[in-house]
Amino acid sequence: MRLCDQIAEKKEQARAKMDPEVLRTMAAAPVELVQSGIADGALKEGATAPPFALPNAIGEVVTLEGRLAKGPVVLNFYRGGWCPYCNLELAALHEVLPEITAKGGQLIAVSPELSDQSLSVAEKFALEFQVLSDVSNQAARAFGLVFALPEALRPIYAGFGIDLPKFNGDDSFELPMPATYVIDRHGVIRHAFVDADHTKRLEPADVLAALDGLD
Repeated sequence: MRLCDQIAEKKEQARAKMDPEVLRTMAAAPVELVQSGIADGALKEGATAPPFALPNAIGEVVTLEGRLAKGPVVLNFYRGGWCPYCNLELAALHEVLPEITAKGGQLIAVSPELSDQSLSVAEKFALEFQVLSDVSNQAARAFGLVFALPEALRPIYAGFGIDLPKFNGDDSFELPMPATYVIDRHGVIRHAFVDADHTKRLEPADVLAALDGLD
């Protein structure tokens, strides 16, 4: 099943369980974010990827420069392990990890969650790629992805047990727009997918296609 179909199924399941007023509030938020044009400010194809040095799930520092020295990088920004659509995407990317590796690529996932939260995600889904902690969204900000969760959504998220200040280690309520970048070993972004609607993600097949021909 394609990732978009899995997400559509998850959305329908969520709608069936949700209070109508809560549903309206949650549905309006991504529409407003898309209309704000925030995604237009994110880095595009042809730009040079900003360097970063971030801890992985066990505290080891991973640099983009160091990874690019080994080959192209597929860089995925996700909101957090609490996001069901992010989890579907991570699982879908993990499924094609052998194909990414066979094409000479490396997969890195980044969220603003603290390292212990990232470790929980990596262990829960038995992920075999780097999961990095971007506290305060430093890397995501350099890529032009950061926004503040609307205040109307904050009590709703809290009601779902999503404690962003606890998970992220600050009270900014800032998150990255979900994004996937394919970066060649020279640091040039060769494919960019960014959408202010957090339910839209790049298909793994498109990730693999973007790696074709990269050295």
